[in-house]
Amino acid sequence: MLQMRVARVRRIALIGLAGALALSMSACAESKRDDAAGGGGKTGGTLVFGTAAVPKLFDPLFNDEGETDRITRQMYDTLVAFKEGTSEPTPGLAEKWTPSPDGKSWTFDLRKGVKFHDGTPFNATAVCFNFDRWFNMTGAAAQSQMIYYGDVFEGFKKNEGDASGEPVYKNCEVKDENTAVLNLNKYKGAFPAAFGLGSFAMSSPEALKKYDADKVTQSGEAFAYSSYANEHPTGTGAFKFESYDKTAKTVTLVRNDDYWGEKAKLDKIVFKTISDENARKQELRAKTIDGYDLVSPQDYQALKTDGFTVTPRPPFNLLYLGINQKNNPALKDLKVRQALAYALDREALVKTKMPEGATVAKEFQPETLAGYAKDVQEYPHDVNKAKQLLAEAGQSNLTLNFYWPTEVTRPYMPNPQEIASALADNLKQAGITVNLVPRPWNGGYKDDVQKLGKHDLHIIGWNADYADAGNFLGTFFGRAKPEFGFDNPELFSQLSKADGTVDPAAHTAAYEQANRDIMSKYLPAVPILSSPPAYVTASTIKGMVPSPLNNEHFNTVSKG
Repeated sequence: MLQMRVARVRRIALIGLAGALALSMSACAESKRDDAAGGGGKTGGTLVFGTAAVPKLFDPLFNDEGETDRITRQMYDTLVAFKEGTSEPTPGLAEKWTPSPDGKSWTFDLRKGVKFHDGTPFNATAVCFNFDRWFNMTGAAAQSQMIYYGDVFEGFKKNEGDASGEPVYKNCEVKDENTAVLNLNKYKGAFPAAFGLGSFAMSSPEALKKYDADKVTQSGEAFAYSSYANEHPTGTGAFKFESYDKTAKTVTLVRNDDYWGEKAKLDKIVFKTISDENARKQELRAKTIDGYDLVSPQDYQALKTDGFTVTPRPPFNLLYLGINQKNNPALKDLKVRQALAYALDREALVKTKMPEGATVAKEFQPETLAGYAKDVQEYPHDVNKAKQLLAEAGQSNLTLNFYWPTEVTRPYMPNPQEIASALADNLKQAGITVNLVPRPWNGGYKDDVQKLGKHDLHIIGWNADYADAGNFLGTFFGRAKPEFGFDNPELFSQLSKADGTVDPAAHTAAYEQANRDIMSKYLPAVPILSSPPAYVTASTIKGMVPSPLNNEHFNTVSKG
């Protein structure tokens, strides 16, 4: 067993080296492709890209949603990156990473000569400052907004928010200027890929201190953040922050001429929030924007006919119906939750509302990831079965508050209103009274659902951040969350043990069993579908590489 564990961590360490070679080859191929398409070598200009929701803030530590991540990804770098167009780890700010035989220690060999946007050096001291900042964060408000940190590192020096586990992080050592050693309290299967999470990007220590970055306050249901998060984000990325016009709903980034990697071809990027998908399409046709994400499936062909480039990504996401067991006692009954699952006509939803390539989800991770179990309990559409289970549970007159988000489009949810209405109609056919509650995505819906737990049901989903089952199952059900309103130490322990299993075969088997148990014993939510989201650009836009992680970088993009 020890040999197998050593082999696994050594195999992980080699991923970065192989990824570096693959990235180099990919970059050459990409360059040739762009040259052939007329995009290679072109520099200058401003790209205006339409986004579906306003950014939450610009400190990636406190972010957990895609529209904000799209912006911060251009300004910040992580120790581990992902090969363009894949989920394969590749060197980022760390040229190489080496785990100890037990996987509890990671040595990062850092790039030399890298500077933050404020001119201060990126080095091992900066790396340890960032890790120590996260671990030592104080205050329930701040910790509650560090969702990724809580999911991956499980706890803080002193838990004051949602996280309640023992911390994975132990300490960080500065071995020399260009070598940082991260020490953990236990092996974590999420690494090294999780080091590539946008929330774990490196920020300038000087800027963090100067602009009071750790100040997070809560007033009622609203959270307020520091001037660092709102006005002075400072990373090492290919673009730098210029301004955020809240009235116009535009964020402007400018090229970082001192970038350590491939320097951006564009002078500027303007991210313009246009919440309505039809309005984004109209602006593209009017040439007031150059592209937008999350194209409505019904518009694919028309946009192609009009000469625009529609680029679908590989599906690597999941939409689910969340069930909050806290507010309504009926939802604590497994039979009631199973009745909800049987009531949903997911096949019809996929066929009528989603793009080609969308599939019904049978469990809480994509089939392409190790840990997927082919023999989970399934819940085919069966209204009579749903009514029977409700009757057996004494809940034939059930009433539920169903929250859905406005002012947003998500990769797994091209039209939230249509999806919520279709699912609500399914539930009504089973005799359930449904009160649909629309709430704006940022500053409303996400807080109501994920922080305050006001709902009975909700729709939301997940786009993979890295290729491991734990990024789905652990993120959803690895600890108690207001979103689901249940506390199940047995399930939490099961997922923690799966994540901490070093042997690859045993790691996969542990997640397979977790999937079986989640679908039969627990059913804290109902998986709905996976979908291939697409973005569209004008024909003059070249060099954007579609990512299954929705992790496109704009430094390779040119505008003809």
